[in-house]
Amino acid sequence: MQMQQKKKINGLSQPTNRKEKFKKTMRQLKSESVLYLMLLPTLVFFVIFRLWPIIGMRLAFFQYSARKDWTFVGLEYFKMIFKTSAFTDILKNTLIISFMKFIMLFPFFVLFAILLNEIRSIRFRKYVQVVSYLPHFLSWVVIAGIWIAALSPTTGAVNQIMGFFHLPSVDFMTDKTKIRWILMISEAWRSIGWDSIFYFTAILNIPRSLYEAAEIDGAGRISTIRYIILPALVVPMVTMFILNLGFFLNAGFDQVFNFSNDAILSSVDILDTYIYRVGIQSAQYSLSTAVSLIKGVVGIILVFITHIVAKKITGKGVW
Repeated sequence: MQMQQKKKINGLSQPTNRKEKFKKTMRQLKSESVLYLMLLPTLVFFVIFRLWPIIGMRLAFFQYSARKDWTFVGLEYFKMIFKTSAFTDILKNTLIISFMKFIMLFPFFVLFAILLNEIRSIRFRKYVQVVSYLPHFLSWVVIAGIWIAALSPTTGAVNQIMGFFHLPSVDFMTDKTKIRWILMISEAWRSIGWDSIFYFTAILNIPRSLYEAAEIDGAGRISTIRYIILPALVVPMVTMFILNLGFFLNAGFDQVFNFSNDAILSSVDILDTYIYRVGIQSAQYSLSTAVSLIKGVVGIILVFITHIVAKKITGKGVW
């Protein structure tokens, strides 16, 4: 009898709890309606430009037709991709450029945040922050124009400086051995200020008492950075590194498209530019969708692998 009564009580209490939770949620939504309205445009953007296109990924398994009567071809386009002789070189370029931009540049963002924190003059620090943030808000069209003009073999500032020291003029923008480094350095110039904000904020959140304790113990600036600042940056570094790996195959279409020319195309031709040529210029929509799907799947796999490894090593991951 007691068990039956408990079941009846539990059966009655669950709907009551659900109703109370629902009412509580609705009250919270009503009280914070302004905040949710501010969030609405961002949610709409992600639904339209991020979630909805996922449905269109099925085109990778169909032969496209403007009449909507698509023919199912299975993995035919994926086989075609890997049989293409140029695909290996394009994939190689993508991996090299992505490695230079995502892996080799990663420590410099952390280092810049630490150096920014070491500036004692608040006024000068704000000036450095503003100057370093500004390039992030420029489009790659503008940035490419600035760099191409600066690296011009005849009128460029770099070659004029080299000429002052009696060094031979170099056409950087048509040199296959230098163009990837130019992509990396221009990416650093554009992103180092903006991408360091996350780490600089983490440094500012370190309790002042830790600095005072280190000062009492006689720790210098190097020791303070090593034993206080760097440990506080471990979690942000792991989080950003994992998230960046999700975009590892996105070597930067805007940048490469604006910096590339026929002379160096074989060294900078990446998956994104290949998708542009095949999908937009050649109208092979199914083939370009298959390449995009490969990029997305590889990105997800990299995020999961890095998350698991980071969880085992540091105990922290993305989730």
